[in-house]
Amino acid sequence: MFYLYILFSEKINSYYVGVSSNVEERLSRHLSNHKGYTAKVKDWIIVYTESFETKTEALKREKQIKNWKSKTMIEKLIAS
Repeated sequence: MFYLYILFSEKINSYYVGVSSNVEERLSRHLSNHKGYTAKVKDWIIVYTESFETKTEALKREKQIKNWKSKTMIEKLIAS
């Protein structure tokens, strides 16, 4: 099982969209010391998940959401 997940940081008022087979473990890595976009702050929380049978399906959905380039659409998705 693979999961699309959306994280939110209140500090930078931003969302991050990703894919993982273990969302909790992946969140731990986002919160650890590393380089990359999520390293900027340490207040990321999981606000949304979707499950998929294959990694390919999850990656396709991730690409779809990232192509929206719209915080408003992500917030509508989370609220639904």
